[in-house]
Amino acid sequence: MTATTPLVTILDDEPAIRTMLAQTLEEAGFRTLTFARATEFEAALRTHSPDICLVDLSLPDRDGLTLVHRLALEQGARVIIISGRAEVQDRVTGLELGADDYIIKPFDPAEVVARIRARLRRDAPGPNTGNTARFGPWTAHFDRYVLEDDTGQETPFSHAEGEVLRLFLDRPKRLISRQAMQEALGGAAGESFDRAMDVRISRLRTKLREDPKNPRLIKTIYGAGYIFLGDVSWGPA
Repeated sequence: MTATTPLVTILDDEPAIRTMLAQTLEEAGFRTLTFARATEFEAALRTHSPDICLVDLSLPDRDGLTLVHRLALEQGARVIIISGRAEVQDRVTGLELGADDYIIKPFDPAEVVARIRARLRRDAPGPNTGNTARFGPWTAHFDRYVLEDDTGQETPFSHAEGEVLRLFLDRPKRLISRQAMQEALGGAAGESFDRAMDVRISRLRTKLREDPKNPRLIKTIYGAGYIFLGDVSWGPA
């Protein structure tokens, strides 16, 4: 394996799960680093930049959901939660806080590999390969996960919010249905996905200083989906 091989970090306090996931992922061609505690994991992030973070919610030294939110917002990390918490509200909360996917224990290791590969494929360069998109008074920097207004003030967004924003910016002035969003962004269709999308779009509107009663950029077409109304230009960072 080389430094260009995708790196997956595994944070779980169960040794058997860490070993099983590491072996399965390495056999599938990934590099891995494993951690039993959040403090060790966070220390490693100072010198490593993982492509995917697998995070258990039940950690001995940190609240898993708080960690997921910080990873997604401050690090712009791709986060997949692996948890024994199977309630719909737990899944919704994890996705609302910025996780990209949620896998329930017990799981088939092959499913984890498939979800990781699907996530990396979705993040591969699309028709607009630049890191910067400009629309109205805004510039979205996808290399730094920040929105910059015309005065230079910056507002961070999570990787998950960035996926939704990029979907809109790739398809300006075109209707994007809920089904199209689910197909583009992945995850199981259903209540948890719909609610997570509602929260991410609401947060994007807030960061774009939209009037929630009359948004100018991200319009809801009730019963059909969404349309992004801005003119978009792409370029390098």
